[in-house]
Amino acid sequence: MAEITKVEIVDHNEGYTQEIVARQHTLWADEPLELEGLDAGPTPMELLLAALGSCTTITMRMYARRKGWPLETLQVRLQHRKLQEGEAEDYTDRIEKQIEMTGPLSDEQRKRLLEIADRCPVHRTLTGKLQLESREIEME
Repeated sequence: MAEITKVEIVDHNEGYTQEIVARQHTLWADEPLELEGLDAGPTPMELLLAALGSCTTITMRMYARRKGWPLETLQVRLQHRKLQEGEAEDYTDRIEKQIEMTGPLSDEQRKRLLEIADRCPVHRTLTGKLQLESREIEME
């Protein structure tokens, strides 16, 4: 059976503040004050970057633990930007991941962990074949 991940978003009509419910967790998304939001949480793009970054570090940590490698700390810095016309023919957006690893890892282990960083589920979803559909549901 395919894994299904569900999240519910509730708009409370207060600026652009959105309540995000994922299992038993509640998070908030919003826009900054300068965009007429209330700045009650990260922007949706910041949440996307957070999802990618946390998935990257979790995947790298799982791999290192399975292999028994001495990975001590991980930090990922992410940046998104819109590409200008002519910068790239096939892309309109660019996300850069800068990964910092500490621990007495060999060069081969560091290289392999960087390869693993691009194999996390969120990375694969964003770079794979994605079908995205919006549909209205009938209210009772």
